[in-house]
Amino acid sequence: MSKFLTVLISPSVIIVGAVLLRLIPHLPNFAPIAAMALFGGTYLNKKYALVIPLLAMFVSDLFLGFHSTMPYVYSSFFLTGLIGLWLRSHKNWKNVLAASLGSSVLFFLVTNFGVWASGWYPQTLTGLTQSYLAAIPFFRNTLAGDLFYTGVFFGGYELAKAFLQKPSVTKTA
Repeated sequence: MSKFLTVLISPSVIIVGAVLLRLIPHLPNFAPIAAMALFGGTYLNKKYALVIPLLAMFVSDLFLGFHSTMPYVYSSFFLTGLIGLWLRSHKNWKNVLAASLGSSVLFFLVTNFGVWASGWYPQTLTGLTQSYLAAIPFFRNTLAGDLFYTGVFFGGYELAKAFLQKPSVTKTA
């Protein structure tokens, strides 16, 4: 692997990139963090794989602010990183797509449960249902953002790797 590619996916570059993408104006829930968690789990050194996406989230949250459901948000991205760790030994386009879709659903379920548990809705089954129903319009952007950024990160990395690898030279007599 070339030195350029190693620098391109270094933890500091990933943090800066994720922070910048979260800080620029974007559609609600159309953000790179879940894709970064999935990518980090798949491609980064195991000791950084779960930490870097959460650190990127934390750094950008220093600018954006914190709210009562942050433990649920961070938990969902930690779990997405674990999916990425599984994906590293099961990597193909179908599994990447399924992992991205699964991460979107996971984020939806965990964070909206957190909204309900934090008292934004009555602590009843009806309140939990209301929390999920109210979040459906935001799920479209979550799904679109996760698929887009997963495609950019995974596809871009694999393309860069393919272009930067030196072709093997075989001599024929």
